[in-house]
Amino acid sequence: MKIIGITGGVGAGKTQILEYLNDRYGATICQADEVARKLQKKGTDCHRAIAGHFGEKILDSRGELDRERLAQIIFTDEKERAALNEIVHPAVKEEVRKIIKREERKHTSLFILEAALLIDDHYEQICDEIWYVYVEDAIRKKRLIYARGYDAEKVDDIIASQLPKEVFLRNCDRVIDNSGLFEETKMQLDEMVRNLW
Repeated sequence: MKIIGITGGVGAGKTQILEYLNDRYGATICQADEVARKLQKKGTDCHRAIAGHFGEKILDSRGELDRERLAQIIFTDEKERAALNEIVHPAVKEEVRKIIKREERKHTSLFILEAALLIDDHYEQICDEIWYVYVEDAIRKKRLIYARGYDAEKVDDIIASQLPKEVFLRNCDRVIDNSGLFEETKMQLDEMVRNLW
């Protein structure tokens, strides 16, 4: 089984790339954010640790995490973002390892792990290759403003909180340029998958 990590900044179009790899190559897709969300449900160790650190103010009326409120805190305060990451990331990594073991038993041939923090969290120890989805900042901003309805200030905060392009380029095995038409991106992906085996 080939394990490919896909990373890139918010608004780079990773979701569309994952859908293509799943549709075209039958790749099993694992998104670290979804794993994290499950691990943070009310009643879990992560949920208790997060509520313990940030206090009741980040819980909604049902006692679940208020993601919007939590995002406002962590995208503007580096220390708090680091505190949240220390709680969540080790648990996510452990869960991802379990998912990979299950997929190996099923004889999955292509496993794609998508996570913003593949580099920070040293997923190169788990992945055969790490691919970086690159999109020019101006295009990312437009996508986030139009597709997600974010205001320009929020987009700037999010982009500023993420690793710079140079760090991605230095740490990734291959680059997917998703700044143009998706047909061009598909051609890059086809070539990359062909070269895996």
